[in-house]
Amino acid sequence: MSVAFTKEESSETASETQLPHRPVSQHPNLVTAEGRAALEAEHAAAKAALDAASAIEDVNERRRQSATPMRDLTYLAERLRTAELVSPPKTTDAVAFGSTVAITRDDGRTQRYRIVGEDEADPRAGTISYVSPMARALFGRAVGDDVTVGDHDFEITEIA
Repeated sequence: MSVAFTKEESSETASETQLPHRPVSQHPNLVTAEGRAALEAEHAAAKAALDAASAIEDVNERRRQSATPMRDLTYLAERLRTAELVSPPKTTDAVAFGSTVAITRDDGRTQRYRIVGEDEADPRAGTISYVSPMARALFGRAVGDDVTVGDHDFEITEIA
């Protein structure tokens, strides 16, 4: 009988079901309360996606649909296990984890960033990771301080 008429798992199917692990940062997993809630919501969504995939009858399709949620569940479970909740800063005297900082760039543009954990950072949405070069340069600084990151100069104009 020709192999075309047998039901065997192809190498393509096998490769689709074995995704590489999501890398886990070596830095402490500092999170804000919102970041912790977002991790919990992502974990619940990945679990729901895995449960839905488990109901699929076709074994190859079940494996394909399960691959991403299984990988994400492993990652998110580790991130939740290691999450260190950091309370909002009690003062706005100096930049700290959780601070929202307004800066004026050397070209006159003003931007605002909130310093958060790695998993919740999204610079387009105004959040940056506490391990980013910008955040590291801002930590401990006060309003009026000049900061240099790479070839760019900034002035801190507000800390909230």
